[in-house]
Amino acid sequence: MGSRFPFIVQNQELSVQVPALVDLIARTQMPDGRIPWSPGEKTDPWDHVEAAMGLTIGGLYSQARDAFEWLKAAQLDDGSWYAAYGEGKVLGRTRETNHAAYLSVGLYHYYLITGDLDFVRHMWPVVQAAIAFVLGLQAPGGEIYWALNPEGQPDVMALLTGCSSICFSLKCALALGRLVGQEQPGWHAAMRRLQNCIENKPQHFNMTKSRFSMDWFYPILCGTVSGLAAQIRIDKYWKKFVIQNMGVRCVSDQPWVTIAESCELVIALAAMGNYLLARIVFSWICDHTFDDHTFWCGFTFPDMVLWPEEKITWTNAVVLMAADALYDLTPAGKLFNHEYWKGMVFERL
Repeated sequence: MGSRFPFIVQNQELSVQVPALVDLIARTQMPDGRIPWSPGEKTDPWDHVEAAMGLTIGGLYSQARDAFEWLKAAQLDDGSWYAAYGEGKVLGRTRETNHAAYLSVGLYHYYLITGDLDFVRHMWPVVQAAIAFVLGLQAPGGEIYWALNPEGQPDVMALLTGCSSICFSLKCALALGRLVGQEQPGWHAAMRRLQNCIENKPQHFNMTKSRFSMDWFYPILCGTVSGLAAQIRIDKYWKKFVIQNMGVRCVSDQPWVTIAESCELVIALAAMGNYLLARIVFSWICDHTFDDHTFWCGFTFPDMVLWPEEKITWTNAVVLMAADALYDLTPAGKLFNHEYWKGMVFERL
C-alpha cells in the first residue's frame, strides 16, 4: 500500500497533502471566524465545526479557536444556532439539534490535540447551553427531534443520522464535563435512552432517509452499533451504497459518489477496527483532487463528471479526519475508535 501514498508530510507517506487542505480551509475562513462551505456560500454550524477540526489537525490552533469563538458569539439564547448564515445575515431560521450538539465533538477534538484546558473551560458554558437545547427536544422513546422550525415549534421527526451524530456529541460533552469537573448524570441518562432507541427502535426514525448512505454507517460511526453487529450492518448494505474502486454513494438511487461520505465510511471502518478495508476505501478517492491537491466534493459515474465544482471546506476537513483515523497524524486520531470509548467510565455504567 505504501506506493499509493506518494506525498510526504511529517515524515509519513500519505495520500493527501495536508498543508494544501488546511490552507483551503484557512483561506476560506472569514475574519470573524465563520467558515463557509466555499467563498461566498453559506455556513451551517455542523459543517463549520467539521472545518474547524480540519484546522486543528493542521496545527492552525488560533484559527480553530476563532471558529469556536464565532459559535460562542452566534449562539442564541436557547443554546441553539440557526441552520445557515451568510455574510452578515441569517439564511435559514430552523434550529437543528444535531447542529447544536456537534460543538462538543469539535471542542473535545481540539482538546485532545492541544491539551488546552483553559479554552475548554472558556467554551464550557456554550456546550452546556447547547446540550440543554438538544435534550429539551428528546422524545419519550429516546429519539431526539431534529429541529425547531422557524416559528419556534418542534418538528417532531427524528432522523437516524442526526440522532447518531447527537449520540456521539453527547459522549464528547460528557468527556468535556469530566475535564472541567462537572459530571452530568442527566446527560448520561439521556444518551443511554438515545442509544437504546438507535439500537432497538428503528420505527422511531424517518425511514424515507434510509436511501442515504449516512443512515447506514452513522450508527457505527457514533459507536452505538459495534462489534459483530457493526460488521453485519456493513456487510448487509455494502452493495447498496459502495461502488467498487470508486467510493460511496450519497444516496442509493443516484449515480453520485461523494468524497465526504466515502471518508466518513473510512472513519467508521477504522472505528470498528477494520483498518485494512478502511485503507482500501480511502485509496479509491485519493486521486480525486484539483490541481492544487484539494479534494473534489463528488462525481457522477460512469461518466466521471465532477459535481459540484466548488472546493468545499468541510469535505477537505473530513479527508483530513480520515487520514488521521488511519495514520494517527494527531493525538485525536482515535477519537471515533470504539475501543477508546470503552475506556471511559461513563460508557461502562
